[in-house]
Amino acid sequence: MNGIDKLFSEKLKVINIGTSKFKDDIELQNEEVIQVDWNPPARGNIELIKALDDISNNNKINDANEKAIKIIKESHPVLIDVDIAINVIPGMKKNLILHAGPPIKWERMCGPMQGAIVGALIYEGLAKNEEEARELAASGKIEFAPCHEHNSVGPMAGVVSPSMPVHVVYNKTYGNYGYCTINEGLGKVLRYGAFSDEVINRLKWIEKKLAPTLKAALALIEDGIDLKSIIAQAVHMGDECHNRNKAATSLFFREIAPYLIASNTDNETLVEVIKFMKGNDHYFLNLSMPSCKVSLDAAQGIDNSTIVTTMARNGVDFGIRVSGLGEKQWFTAPANMVKGLLFPGYKEDDASPDIGDSTITETMGIGGFVMGGAPAIVQFVGGTVVDAINYSEQMYEITDGENTNYSIPTLDFRGSALGINIAKVVETGILPIINTGMAHKVAGVGQIGAGIVHPPIECFEKAILEFTNNGKRGGNDE
Repeated sequence: MNGIDKLFSEKLKVINIGTSKFKDDIELQNEEVIQVDWNPPARGNIELIKALDDISNNNKINDANEKAIKIIKESHPVLIDVDIAINVIPGMKKNLILHAGPPIKWERMCGPMQGAIVGALIYEGLAKNEEEARELAASGKIEFAPCHEHNSVGPMAGVVSPSMPVHVVYNKTYGNYGYCTINEGLGKVLRYGAFSDEVINRLKWIEKKLAPTLKAALALIEDGIDLKSIIAQAVHMGDECHNRNKAATSLFFREIAPYLIASNTDNETLVEVIKFMKGNDHYFLNLSMPSCKVSLDAAQGIDNSTIVTTMARNGVDFGIRVSGLGEKQWFTAPANMVKGLLFPGYKEDDASPDIGDSTITETMGIGGFVMGGAPAIVQFVGGTVVDAINYSEQMYEITDGENTNYSIPTLDFRGSALGINIAKVVETGILPIINTGMAHKVAGVGQIGAGIVHPPIECFEKAILEFTNNGKRGGNDE
């Protein structure tokens, strides 16, 4: 019997690679088949494949990425102060409003971001009502810039105006600073585009009562509050420090409470402050974000590095920045829609596209990257615990390192995936996983759900082409 006759006389063991249509046909014949999912590198794009070939096994790039990851891991964020934005944020001025995500003009902003800017202008006393605020915002007299370009971050709409109090976070390893507003809590809030009297009054209370109390308390703490330690503990307690901050907020409250009491604040204000913090499980989000920001900023500007230092979205565009490319060089594409669980009474068409700077947590390797160790978050964003673990494990395929500072108990305390490499994202087609809240597309309605979203791959493709086209090849030392 020749080879071909022998082949067809035996039971076939079929392995199908690529499209599953052939697998489906074989299964219809009641035959066993193993499916191997496969896609061509870089989606088969010849230009991208050439770019990947150009930088593969490049010693200078590998060394640069190793350096970037080392800096990020060694960074040590601490909270040292609360101050007014115009006093501390570099480049802040009276007619400047910072926003989440990459650069965008007023005319292109989504509903929640425009609503937040309306609220900020009323809060600053530059407008009396919505009509005046919108007219002023469109007049050209107000400047807009990304929070990220001013050492800052902001959740959702991410708006920071000159008079707003901000947390001052210091990277005691590398000496750089980061800033973020104080979390307002849930409900009708500025970050979702609300600007009613209730919202403005709360912002004024934060400015006049909460911020001075926090500032007085922090002045009593010689070395500040160790945020890196709190994040590390919280991850072991079921937080992922993006959408779940219950443990981190509790740990922070434990650290600052004695100093609040010792701050000589009047009893009435002190009670209000403690009740506000106790009732706001998301308080620590506005500390985890600048903690990640200062760590990643310290690794910005390393020549030849392909490590992502920023992922951010403004409700219209998703943008990334890369260590080895320009600090103000954004690579953008249309923001995706979040897929997940909606609150009762809302439908997918009600949601705004992906928005906010809180993806700085995933850029740092926490947030969605450590969902496998935060099973409670699955009930909030949808899916199963197995899904969450799979998400965490998959992120090691597109990163160059592991962060043992933030280890995942359910993965045998493996360090979280750290150092998103644009080359690995483009080659594999695997995109960073992000868990996030959904904002209603109409200003002021607020959060309408939560779920999972990915960046558009075009951001990474644009970055890798720019990296090779502008001579960031580095050359091999072989």
